[in-house]
Amino acid sequence: MLARALARTVYRAQERAVRRPTFAYLRRLEQSQWLGRTDLEALQHDRLHQLLGLAWAHCPWHRRRLEAAGLSPEDLGGLHDLERLPCMTKHDAAAHHAELVWHGVPGGTFKYNTGGSSGTPLIFHFGRWRQASDAAGRMRARRWWGVEPGDPEAYLWGAPVELNKTDWVKTVRDRLINQLVLNAFAMSPARMDGYLGALERFSPRCLYGYASSVALLAAHARERGRKPRLPRLKVVCTTGEPLYDHQRTLIAEVFGAPVANEFGSRDIGFTAHESPDNPTGQMLLMSESILLEVLDPTGQPVAPGELGEAVMTGLCSQAQPFIRYRTGDMVRLSPDPDRGGRGLHVIAEVVGRHTDFLVRADGTIMHALAGIYVLRATEGVAEFKLVQHTLRDLEVLVVPGPGWAPERAQAIESGLQQRLGADVRVAVRAVDAIAPEASGKHRYVVSHVALQGELAQASANH
Repeated sequence: MLARALARTVYRAQERAVRRPTFAYLRRLEQSQWLGRTDLEALQHDRLHQLLGLAWAHCPWHRRRLEAAGLSPEDLGGLHDLERLPCMTKHDAAAHHAELVWHGVPGGTFKYNTGGSSGTPLIFHFGRWRQASDAAGRMRARRWWGVEPGDPEAYLWGAPVELNKTDWVKTVRDRLINQLVLNAFAMSPARMDGYLGALERFSPRCLYGYASSVALLAAHARERGRKPRLPRLKVVCTTGEPLYDHQRTLIAEVFGAPVANEFGSRDIGFTAHESPDNPTGQMLLMSESILLEVLDPTGQPVAPGELGEAVMTGLCSQAQPFIRYRTGDMVRLSPDPDRGGRGLHVIAEVVGRHTDFLVRADGTIMHALAGIYVLRATEGVAEFKLVQHTLRDLEVLVVPGPGWAPERAQAIESGLQQRLGADVRVAVRAVDAIAPEASGKHRYVVSHVALQGELAQASANH
């Protein structure tokens, strides 16, 4: 209890210091989730009206779109009026970036990149309200599972920084707010043994990480004949990619706690999370911050229960508004309400993209983002695909975009060798287009290096 109180105090002080209204928004979310659907959609309407007003005043590209559609903020009669506006694509966000960012937004803007797991990285800006929405939304979702702000949380995560360096300032900050961070980009057998011991000593109430990385750690524990002693663990939260049934079963059995998946993206933010009240796989939408439309290929709404593309409006995206933004993810909305009595919209299924692991010659297994970060940081990469043919052969397909130059290939080669080993042969090929798999699915990191034994259970293709 003392550690939780200290962590919450430090966390609140940090949020106040950077003028981020995280805890104020959390209080509002705790109340608004119990609104009826009609009242909740009225709240969405009010926030959409505010967002359109800001976009009209500060974002020339959005204003031209709104004017062409005959939709000024004052003309917004209902949520369905937004359908008059054409959808926004990732290409639009990249091509019109200078006309989309409101640099005068209160609290300032912060430059960021999408993870690039879609194969098409995007540079964008966000502000304090988007940050607060993500943090507060996750804290509310944790509370559904009995985890309070300040409770010990362990993260199996990666970062774009050099993998053998430690940011000691961030490490101290993480421990002060009761968090333990384990590197998902360096999961050798010895490291995973250490991670299991660290988790037992830290005794988290929540374990959070990439779905495939958490499954990999669970598979390693089973292969070692270990069942971690985690008596306080309430939930394992997974993110970043689809969570497959065999992975959910494996994680729950090894760690002895229910598994809850979340859905989100860097550009739109924290979007939805499973709750204990609904059938496995269903998620509650962050309805106060996200307006979700599910559309067919012609741009028309599909009926509840039917599969369609998730087109989202970030109601807290004031710094760079994402309005009717095509995410590329396929989802189904449930016609049924939340069984826990909340007014939040229910997503029946998320059909997202998936990636493979990358494997070093020494056996270290790395989440696909370890390679994706290299491509994401390289100027001029419009689209990409990484194919690991063997432990020492990596092929990189790149669709060049603005800013591409021949020396970019050398930077990609050097960056990937830093992560996978200097003896890895990296072949970078510029291509006009990247075709989908024979199945029609897009996989942006493909590894033909098979995982062995129990570890194979962590693979999305198991």
